[in-house]
Amino acid sequence: MKLLGTSALVMLTGIALGFGDMTAQPIAVKEVMDTAKLVRRSPALDAIVAPDVKIERVAKGFVFTEGPMWRQGALWFSDLRGNKMYSLSADGKLRVMLEKAGGVDSFPAGANGGSNAMVTDKDGTVLMMQHSARRIVRLDDKLALTPFLTAYEGKQFNSPNDLVFSPDGALYFTDPPYGLFNPADPNADLDKHPRRAINFNGVYRYKDGKLTAVITDLKRPNGLAFSPDGKTLYVANSENPSAYYRYDVKADGSVGPRQVFADLSKESGDGVPDGFKVDSQGNLWASGQGGFRVYSPKGEVLGQIIFPEVAANLAWGGADGKTAYFTASTSIYRMTMKIPGQLPLNFRK
Repeated sequence: MKLLGTSALVMLTGIALGFGDMTAQPIAVKEVMDTAKLVRRSPALDAIVAPDVKIERVAKGFVFTEGPMWRQGALWFSDLRGNKMYSLSADGKLRVMLEKAGGVDSFPAGANGGSNAMVTDKDGTVLMMQHSARRIVRLDDKLALTPFLTAYEGKQFNSPNDLVFSPDGALYFTDPPYGLFNPADPNADLDKHPRRAINFNGVYRYKDGKLTAVITDLKRPNGLAFSPDGKTLYVANSENPSAYYRYDVKADGSVGPRQVFADLSKESGDGVPDGFKVDSQGNLWASGQGGFRVYSPKGEVLGQIIFPEVAANLAWGGADGKTAYFTASTSIYRMTMKIPGQLPLNFRK
């Protein structure tokens, strides 16, 4: 997750741009949002989403929502700045699952200190990113936490952010430094933060007890996803430059040279390349400046989803995976699709 990435002023005026209010009370709602819309860029979009689709807001009052995952009839998601992890059932029941989800009791207002992305492991437990604790933890069926991955070559991670399983069962994750952000000094260079131990912002692969840094040359790696056949890894780079990259995946799990999939460095609007997902036809639903864009596998923009606040991520939900749930600053939004998303390897409907 990245704030807005354009200036320190934006970071410090986040409430006005939809980052949330620490005093707000989260609630479940069901509101058709006329201020959220799907803009058709290609006729091909009609086979994916109905032209008259409505976008609903189904929960609001958070500080900054992130890290969504569908699990056993509910959307699990993080409030990255509220330091809590929630679930929202399909019928609108909102529940706090974890307090102090980032691994610390508290942190300065505006800091990205809570939990972030989650994924279900093959044994049914959940792996979750903790920004303040700078680690990946495992949640059992009683939500008890145990450390899973905490360091690379003996050095503590920056702030693990997003994660996904490849079709062969390997875990890939990103480790940018956004959890080290200090609201008292928003212009500080995160790569020179005194608590930073690893001198690159990596994309890692973990399988059979072996942790490997597969990408080490991106400035701000963030969201990541695989093509349905597992042969392509997509990575969002939030800034310097703002772009989505694609990598050919080799037989050993390493990746080939970086290729530009979409350059967003000249796009206007709030937001940055952040979280994204791939649907069952291989289209990318990717956050960025001005909302979400739906890209074909060849990089053509099929449509754009514009929200009244900054949208950061999404997850496929429902038993059939045909509902897109979006985390967008203070709210959760929902939209139905004609086709299912590409469901995670260990999906629990």
